[in-house]
Amino acid sequence: MKKNDPLATTGLPPLNRRTDDKDVSTGSVLDTDEPVEEKFLILIADDSADSVAMLSLFLQHQGYRVVSATNGEDAIAVATQTKPNLILMDISMPTLDGLGATRRIRDDEALRNIPVIAVTAFGTEGFQRAAYDVGVSGYLTKPIDLDRMNQLIARLLSPLNSGTLTSQS
Repeated sequence: MKKNDPLATTGLPPLNRRTDDKDVSTGSVLDTDEPVEEKFLILIADDSADSVAMLSLFLQHQGYRVVSATNGEDAIAVATQTKPNLILMDISMPTLDGLGATRRIRDDEALRNIPVIAVTAFGTEGFQRAAYDVGVSGYLTKPIDLDRMNQLIARLLSPLNSGTLTSQS
């Protein structure tokens, strides 16, 4: 029986990586002269299965790979293991909330430069200020405007961007 990646949220086969014209996942020689690009990996940390499913489907449709966590502790563990390119972090979660998880991510040298976007139902200025104080790179309120989220993610993952925005997008 084929072993699946426990962190994957999709039943699709793993991304094929090119090494010396060989497909690492199958060992076969690739037919194309173009290298297979590594797609960006996004971690969704949210305790709502519906939110995770909706965001995962949208992001995968946009071409991103996705992993998920249901609380702040798990988000830190998954981030440590997978080194995502970006994290969508719900603020209100059990065990460890998104602010606490972001604070710990910023304290971890291996994770501190990963852009974190706060995703929350709390749209008040106080919550936004608290989120930016712990080091989020962007702030989105639920219900999520998917076009706005997509633009923010693209900007944060742009090679010209440092991963941090100084103002709310």
